[in-house]
Amino acid sequence: MLGKAFLLAVEGSIGVGKTSLASLIAERLEARLVEEEFDENPFLEDFYRAPESYAFQTQLWFLLSRYRQQQDLQQLDLFAPLLVTDYMFMKDRLFASLTLSEKEMALYNRLAGLLERDVVYPDLVIYLQSDTDRLMANIKARGRTYEQRMDWKYLDSLNQLYNEYFFRYDHSPLLIINTNDIDFVNKRTDLDEIIKFVREPVTGTRFLNPARSQ
Repeated sequence: MLGKAFLLAVEGSIGVGKTSLASLIAERLEARLVEEEFDENPFLEDFYRAPESYAFQTQLWFLLSRYRQQQDLQQLDLFAPLLVTDYMFMKDRLFASLTLSEKEMALYNRLAGLLERDVVYPDLVIYLQSDTDRLMANIKARGRTYEQRMDWKYLDSLNQLYNEYFFRYDHSPLLIINTNDIDFVNKRTDLDEIIKFVREPVTGTRFLNPARSQ
């Protein structure tokens, strides 16, 4: 796997640990890490305060920011044998379908459809699953002020969208990890198990739960 330019993407709902795992994998495999620029979105805090008023601006900013990063990734391929990202471009549609009105979604689809022509799928996707209650606990623990307004029903709906999307996903090899009972940040054996899977050739869809496999 590591003999050529290779793009690995870590995905999952808000609070599941995407950035943490992507960072750990990049460090362990000496890969280049590309993180989503969500903190730079000037509309994000307003969105959590008043979703209906700021959903379209928030989503449009993310769409264009993620597109620019995807274009940059194609240039980085020339210099890095392995790239690790903490998101996939497709996630934008999941969020948009949940937050935008019918008219806003129609306009979003026209723009997103044009941009998606230039976006490639990762060579391997790691999808982190979790129960919504666990996600809420993680969000509370990390303490981002604007996220403390997170609505459980919104997060649960997003979580379901992710599960439905990856249930049908077949664009590249997929590793699904249930994170309810593992701690890859503080438990080395859990991370080691994930790294082992990443190093091995992966085809189709595989499932991993380090805590229950011990």
